Amino acid sequence: MNKSVVYIIYGVSGSGKTTIGKALAKDFKIPFFDADDFHPESNIKKMSNGFPLDDTDRAPWLKKMANEISDWSTKNGAVLACSALKQKYRETLQSIDSEYIEWIFLEGSFDLIAHRMEVRKHHFFKKEMLVSQFETLEKPKEGIVINIDKNSDEIVNEIKSKLHTNKSQLGLIGLGVMGKSLAKNFLSKDFTLSVYNRQMDNYEVDVAKKFVSEQPDSDDVLGFDDLQSFVSSLEQPRTIMLMVNAGKPVDLVIDSLIPLLSKEDCIIDGGNSHYKVTLERSKRLAKHEIDFLGTGISGGEEGALKGPSIMPSGSKKAYDTSGLFLETISARDKNGNSCCTYVGPEGSGHFVKMVHNGIEYAEMQLLAETYHILRFYAGKTPIQISDIFDKWIENGLKSYLLEITSGILLEKEGDDFLIDKILDKAGQKGTGGWSTNAALELGVSLSTISESVMARNISGMKSERVEASAIYQLKTTTIALDNIAFVESLEKAFKATSIINHHIGFELIKEASKEYNWELNLSEIARIWTNGCIIRSDLMEQIWELFFNNNDTSLLTFPDIVTIMKPRVTSLSEIVSIGLKAGFSLPVFSAATNYFLAYTSAQSSANIIQAQRDYFGAHTYQRVDTSLDQYFHTNWKH
Repeated sequence: MNKSVVYIIYGVSGSGKTTIGKALAKDFKIPFFDADDFHPESNIKKMSNGFPLDDTDRAPWLKKMANEISDWSTKNGAVLACSALKQKYRETLQSIDSEYIEWIFLEGSFDLIAHRMEVRKHHFFKKEMLVSQFETLEKPKEGIVINIDKNSDEIVNEIKSKLHTNKSQLGLIGLGVMGKSLAKNFLSKDFTLSVYNRQMDNYEVDVAKKFVSEQPDSDDVLGFDDLQSFVSSLEQPRTIMLMVNAGKPVDLVIDSLIPLLSKEDCIIDGGNSHYKVTLERSKRLAKHEIDFLGTGISGGEEGALKGPSIMPSGSKKAYDTSGLFLETISARDKNGNSCCTYVGPEGSGHFVKMVHNGIEYAEMQLLAETYHILRFYAGKTPIQISDIFDKWIENGLKSYLLEITSGILLEKEGDDFLIDKILDKAGQKGTGGWSTNAALELGVSLSTISESVMARNISGMKSERVEASAIYQLKTTTIALDNIAFVESLEKAFKATSIINHHIGFELIKEASKEYNWELNLSEIARIWTNGCIIRSDLMEQIWELFFNNNDTSLLTFPDIVTIMKPRVTSLSEIVSIGLKAGFSLPVFSAATNYFLAYTSAQSSANIIQAQRDYFGAHTYQRVDTSLDQYFHTNWKH
């Protein structure tokens, strides 16, 4: 006959056996029983009169309970609350094989329990009998011990975490939008999970508990607002993912975790942290022999839920241990492989995510400029522009951002297009600016990305822009004739700009790899960006294949890219010229044009700059008619 587990919760009166037992039984969906309900009337009367029970009184009661336990085990199991203070009492109750009984001892100080007894009502046991109970109590030799100096939810979670069948495989801290979506993703992949969220009165209350209650299979997830209990609930070596706001909140959580963790435990920071800060955190945790993975995650709320692109970096040993979790929940490329790879050491994963966001900024601005010139220069309606974008997708320009923009343009409120009701003031979280700063430090041009950041900045100057518009009263022009040729030219310019933008982003990654000795694999980075992330596109599929075995080649110099670019350069320059003459700001189109013309020019204008620098600062210059290791200075004032 198959048997089920009976959970016996024991301890002195006032330790919370009934409260915890009922809660545990509810979670496990099994019956709850209180041993006090099985006392004969003579025992209840004796205790009510202030006299403790002796072993003669207890013997028939314990035997009756043993028979009940045996019966419950043949059904669905049960939870029993019973004092069972002496070892011999517990041996009597142990009427079935020990593997079918889980002993759970609720431990608390005399003062704590005495205080609870003072506020307890309608119970036949008096506080005066507590001394007798503590004298009788024999500390357990089996089962688990739970300290009751916390609330009932935390006690239940700790019990569940300590039962050998309920240790979670990993933990997640922070149940914001991305944290909740990732947690659901982990659960959908059949991982057992513990989640933790801070408690803040009137702001964040019972977030973890509510999350657990909302899951269809709550047996696989434990919720905590006590960090110690959360950590105790995890299998060792522990893997803990942080999904908290970047910056100081990450450090505060790490500082709280360090005393609770053990050697070879691993913390994964899945937020948008700066790559240099990630390096500092790695070094700090290494002193405690705790592993750290700085991990970029892209895909937004939907990607986090269904499968994002994931960019982890740090300890390779830690990735070998904890990377399985990340690989399992990530998106899949066209070959079915995980869109997650070990990027490299230190903060390289967060650096790569930063550049991803920079490329994303520029692609979004490029689409915004394209929409704007189609709407207000070519005179197209949002529906017509959506149709144009759909045709571009069919022509090989498919991308997530182009697809969602096409859909955005169709959204209406009543008879009005929603896009016309949205304030033209773009927000940002700073990662685009980080890319620009990194490019300045590394001496890399980041034209399209930097201009997209500046475009967001100037969009934020709404009131000043309105005032300046009223002052200057400049007019924009529209196309008077058939504009089919213009739309075709715009499509070519759009693709050329997107290629240039991606080239610029990968050049920044390549330079950082050299500077920091990261040995980054550009093909692998492109591959994990082919699905799950915001900048996934047909172009990214092509970039992945081009960089395969050609890691040091610049994107714009690949023969396949040259073939695409050559017939589109004229269109790119023409669109910028037309747009500017018509009175439209095209920062990313313009930046891409300027970058490309400079990049493909054997002779630049920089010689005059070197002459100027030497004139006022004696900075010296090199010459075209001598070796490059020679430097010259001219006395220009004569």
